[in-house]
Amino acid sequence: MSYETIKFDVDSDGIALITIDLPDQSMNVWNAQLIEDFEKAVDEVLSNDDIKGAVIASGKDSGFMAGADLRMLGDSSENPSVQEVYEGATRLNKLFRKMETGGKASKDLSKGAYTKPFAAAINGLALGGGLEVCLASHYRVASDSPKVQIGLPEVLVGLLPGAGGTQRVPRLAGIQNAMQMCTTGSSMKAEQAKSQNLIHDIVPHDELIAKAKEWVRANPKVRQPWDEARFKFPGGQGAMDPRVVPIFAGSAAMAQKQTFHNMPQVDKILSCIYEGSIVPIDVALRIESKYFTSLLLSDQTQNMIRTLFINKQAAEKGMARPKSVEPVKLQKVGVLGAGMMGAGIAYVTARSGMEVVLLDRDVDAAEKGKDYSRKLNDKGISKGKMTKDKSEEMLARIKTTADYDDLKDVDLIIEAVFEDPKVKADVIKKTEAVIGKDVVFASNTSTIPITSLAKNSERPTQFIGIHFFSPVDKMPLVEIIPGDASGDLPLAAALDYVKAIKKTPIVVSDTRGFYCNSVVVPYLNEAARMVKEGINPALIDNCARNLGMPVGPLALMDETSQELGYKIMMSAREEMGDAYQPTGVDDLLEKFVVELGRKGRKSGGGFYEYPEDGGKKYIWPGLTEHFPLADTQPSAEEVEERLLFIQLAAVAKCYSDDVVHDPQSADLGAIFGWGFAPWTGGPMSHIDTIGVEEYVRKAEALAQQHGERYAPPASFRKKAEEGGKFYAAA
Repeated sequence: MSYETIKFDVDSDGIALITIDLPDQSMNVWNAQLIEDFEKAVDEVLSNDDIKGAVIASGKDSGFMAGADLRMLGDSSENPSVQEVYEGATRLNKLFRKMETGGKASKDLSKGAYTKPFAAAINGLALGGGLEVCLASHYRVASDSPKVQIGLPEVLVGLLPGAGGTQRVPRLAGIQNAMQMCTTGSSMKAEQAKSQNLIHDIVPHDELIAKAKEWVRANPKVRQPWDEARFKFPGGQGAMDPRVVPIFAGSAAMAQKQTFHNMPQVDKILSCIYEGSIVPIDVALRIESKYFTSLLLSDQTQNMIRTLFINKQAAEKGMARPKSVEPVKLQKVGVLGAGMMGAGIAYVTARSGMEVVLLDRDVDAAEKGKDYSRKLNDKGISKGKMTKDKSEEMLARIKTTADYDDLKDVDLIIEAVFEDPKVKADVIKKTEAVIGKDVVFASNTSTIPITSLAKNSERPTQFIGIHFFSPVDKMPLVEIIPGDASGDLPLAAALDYVKAIKKTPIVVSDTRGFYCNSVVVPYLNEAARMVKEGINPALIDNCARNLGMPVGPLALMDETSQELGYKIMMSAREEMGDAYQPTGVDDLLEKFVVELGRKGRKSGGGFYEYPEDGGKKYIWPGLTEHFPLADTQPSAEEVEERLLFIQLAAVAKCYSDDVVHDPQSADLGAIFGWGFAPWTGGPMSHIDTIGVEEYVRKAEALAQQHGERYAPPASFRKKAEEGGKFYAAA
């Protein structure tokens, strides 16, 4: 029997080794071909009397399996029926159930029937459907490699574990552990998985297959614990068990506290676990498939899959990279400026294996920048995520200097000095005097147009913007900004670099603020306008959180600092002259920074007070002295609508002006750049979902009430008249 995605070998003891190894892929995932091949392999094991059992393993050094290929689930172009979606959703469930029962009926197993053993040998990460096939195996053994990760991350893309995860985990680990695992999507190491009964043993990496085969030889007849006649969930089950009633009663409230009712997949996961604990496993699996199907048919889940998986992967694989340019060799990177941004860039660069030359005005300043990497590494060591040897090896890759001559053999320059055109012009000239002729120069400016900075370069065709977000080590997005003269080489080099440091890139046009800041600034300004209008600041930030934003806009202003906003405003005034348009909050920024000295969190406070003892922040009591509260407050719905639509308006303008070139990049930039509500799939997805006509109608109503900044662009009005969608057009 031939297979395309697995290797099937039977040893002299009659034990089959099913090695999953998808060709031309770095990681195994469930796709249509693998499902077909795996079903054939299971049938061969069960039907062949010479085969006594099987071990399921991976042929990839990268790990066991990362789950399902969500491109199968995210393609709704064929418009299947509900029945067809349900049948597709149940296929893996039926296959895994056949594997663990040997095709026998549940009643026969409960009366004492047995089947052939299947063992899973977990050599690295086993996530989603990769873990679910292991849970359906009768024995699970993991390598002692630190690469082993066990988890069910489906909730993060709008789904639930749909191949038995919501049913086998509670039957193995108990209901409370299952709720935690399935609703958060977090992964665990092998030791924790063993403590929760999700795996049986942990062995040295090179003994993994041998241990799995040894167990199969010793256990020729098996059945799953949930197929025993008197099986009970560990820790309690069902609607009336006093051990789990409080868990069920509190779980929904706790979940909504975290999701603000924006994540229906969490509700459905809890329903799967609750309902599944009352009925036999076969009924429970049908319940799981029913809820999985309902999610898969929803626009929200399709949007999340498309943006958070399909489009994210495409961007990270170099979708926008010029095909004509060979891969750019990147072994040593020069980072100019060792402040907060430069220090973060040096860290992620060295972490990825590249050498770094970290330059500042003097060596002491550069060493302070390197201290950032030292602190992060020390934190990793304390948590067991990094060894001391690995830390020293990484830190050795960062050379600190104040001498431009040390840049002479770098492969890429990233400038991250003070946000002042004159300062940047000076370092550009000094750097280009020593670097190689083919070296690309990238600026990390957050607002200054790349074309204007490139005027200071003797090689503008090799000049580009690489805009990171703070803190660099945590924020996943990077904006790539070609200037007017930038050629294909700097774009290719920038994308190769971003791929190497494992960030998500989007390519945007060269305009002041680029894409993300062109949206974030109006959003923050709108929140500040509301403060000036007398709207309760707590209402403003709580409504933003309720929308699904990670933090409120006033708290975000404190984090980014009012001082930065003031400096950006002053820089724009100076550069634009009479063309400068006031934002409506210029006076507020001036009051905070110049008059009150409340420049943001790092300088003592802004809209919030930050207790020195590390206590919870609270709204600055003196705020109402300068901006009194209005007697009549708007409803939460009105505030939420303003905060949402001011972002949609800014995104629409950027898209209409071709600052961001496609809806995919607009959505990726929004979610990973400033934390736009991920449950929407992004602003362009959200506009398509509510309908462009409905978006235009609401935007025009808000523009009449609050100002033209809410007005939809002409291209969006035209799309509304046509009845089209932006993703369909793209």
